[in-house]
Amino acid sequence: MTRRSKQRVTADRLGIQAEAGDWCTIDKIPQPPAEVLQAAGNPKLRPAGMRPLGMVGAVLGAPFIPVISLFELLARIEAAVMRSLDTKEEKERWQAKKEDEKRRDATIAQQGLDKVFDGNWSADAGQFLLRWYDHSTHHQRLLLATQEGLVLAAPPQRVSVGREKHTQIVARIPATEATLVDPFSGEFETRALLIRFRDGSWLRVETEELRSELHMYALRHPLPGGHLPDGSLPDN
Repeated sequence: MTRRSKQRVTADRLGIQAEAGDWCTIDKIPQPPAEVLQAAGNPKLRPAGMRPLGMVGAVLGAPFIPVISLFELLARIEAAVMRSLDTKEEKERWQAKKEDEKRRDATIAQQGLDKVFDGNWSADAGQFLLRWYDHSTHHQRLLLATQEGLVLAAPPQRVSVGREKHTQIVARIPATEATLVDPFSGEFETRALLIRFRDGSWLRVETEELRSELHMYALRHPLPGGHLPDGSLPDN
């Protein structure tokens, strides 16, 4: 069974009519101010540690890391050699790709998209982020987009294998409260997506699949009026 097929089976088991979905993660949650943390009831800000089975896999795989690193180095060297033999057209395509990456990185820096959220703990995104690990200590979330809104699902406890089997709904966000946004409007092929709340605040998730079906969903459902992720209008 393919990864997408597993996601659909999981959504059906949960009774969710999903239009799109993918597993996603978030970056490390920054430490909130003490008063914010206390007002939220001192919630968990980190996922649980790796389960014993996962630790065994990591230990068994450790001896192969130098070999894998060597292969990666050789692959980069080979790629560099092959690029030197490219035709003029291929070199132009490679240069265009590098320019796209530079523009993408500039956009990330300009919009602050290297952060996990917009930074306002009092706004909807900040409050939602404080509760991210309340109902599940698993490090991933299955994010499902439906007509009614967004659904987040995950195993209650962190697991190393069989995540789909243990997955339960951990949060629902009505469509009136938040929507998915591709911060690059499809210009760049990335894993980044924003959950943008109605007050303009946002948090960033990273999908497992590059330009996932969630990205396609976000492009099919753009923000009204061409608003930017922060809720403002672009400069003319």
